[in-house]
Amino acid sequence: MEKLTQQEEEAMQAIWSLDGGFIKEFLEKLDEPKPPYTTLASTVKNLEKKGFLQSEKFGNTYCYTPSIKEEDYKKRFMKGFVGDYFKNSYKELVAFFAKEKQISAEELKEIIDMIENKKSK
Repeated sequence: MEKLTQQEEEAMQAIWSLDGGFIKEFLEKLDEPKPPYTTLASTVKNLEKKGFLQSEKFGNTYCYTPSIKEEDYKKRFMKGFVGDYFKNSYKELVAFFAKEKQISAEELKEIIDMIENKKSK
């Protein structure tokens, strides 16, 4: 699966939140400053070419639906991100955030609890 550009990722966030729809609906969902309609339409077409979307023609317009779930993309993205920047070590990722004071000890304890509770189930 190809990596998404920033613009494509923003479009996919809107599309996932609506579970598909029309370009006009995606445009309404995007944050300000909104891209021009034609720019978003080009981005959506690129997403379709990359296999992230499927389309169905309705009159003179298209309805788009995601071909990949947001959760599946997140998993793949994070795996690549951790591999590229943290030598495939989630421990190094967490250590980085702790060092940069982006995660607190309390949050780390919550994460440990989540891991331990998952193991016991």
